[in-house]
Amino acid sequence: MTYETMIYSISIIVISVIIDMIIGEVPNKFHPVIFMGNLIDKLKNYLPNTKFSGLLIILTTIFVFATISLILLIIFAYLNIWLFVIFSSILLSTTFSINFLIDSVRNIQYDLEEDIEKARKSMSYLVSRNTSELTESRITSAAIETLTENITDSIFSPLFYTTIFSLLFGIIAGIIAAVIYRVSNTMDAMLGYKTKELINIGCYPAKLDDLLNYIPARITGYYVVLASFILQYDYKQSYDVMKKFALKTPSPNSGYPMAATAGALNITLIKEGVYELGYGKDELNKEKISEAINITKVTSLLFILTIVVIYFIVMFLIL
Repeated sequence: MTYETMIYSISIIVISVIIDMIIGEVPNKFHPVIFMGNLIDKLKNYLPNTKFSGLLIILTTIFVFATISLILLIIFAYLNIWLFVIFSSILLSTTFSINFLIDSVRNIQYDLEEDIEKARKSMSYLVSRNTSELTESRITSAAIETLTENITDSIFSPLFYTTIFSLLFGIIAGIIAAVIYRVSNTMDAMLGYKTKELINIGCYPAKLDDLLNYIPARITGYYVVLASFILQYDYKQSYDVMKKFALKTPSPNSGYPMAATAGALNITLIKEGVYELGYGKDELNKEKISEAINITKVTSLLFILTIVVIYFIVMFLIL
């Protein structure tokens, strides 16, 4: 990889983050995740409810979206380098979601301040649990759990794979890797439940998502601890709670950022009958959502800065 291609690669990554933070999501009628969801849904309804069908959905969906993305990237690369940079940045920005994740949880906080019934309804769109009787503390817990769990899915994992593959094989490979990750995560979100309808067909999509998030989730947890240190929260407790409680969740991955945040904020995150993360004694109130958002922002910024530093170190080495 040449110095020039490295510049283009890191520029695309940084521009994609700027697009996400300032402009936000691509309109639904153009958003790849909507097309992914439509294809997954059609395949689920067409195929029998078996584990093999789940494997077919994985292979078909990944092939379709990786191929389309590759063709479009090559076309734009041949047309004009600046068109390629713009298109690549927009496409990459659709594979992660910093702004939307934070705004979704902040809106729960606003709803809590206005009316608990409104907050319960808004919360029901973000979690699978029954929200109709949740108290303010349980809504706060669910909001923080959703926010911190998705630091991995919505931010770290797609950018992690983009960085690894772009450094090894070029930015096109990095973007394709991010698209494949987003396909996997979308499949898990739609099929990865242990219900009678989905337990078979969703088996392999859920396992693939667990596999792809395994390393990024653990990295996320440590970045949450670092962010807690910078923000002067209880970073020692953050680390301790992460080590003791991270594997208490049904998912092998989601507990790392959730437990680290619980420790940092001296709270206990509770999903009734499923898990309790932490031993914090502070009250779970609306202010804790703001603090969790601050941790998420700093965690994300630290990871993005790490990517930039890695790129500059590699560029320095190849000079």
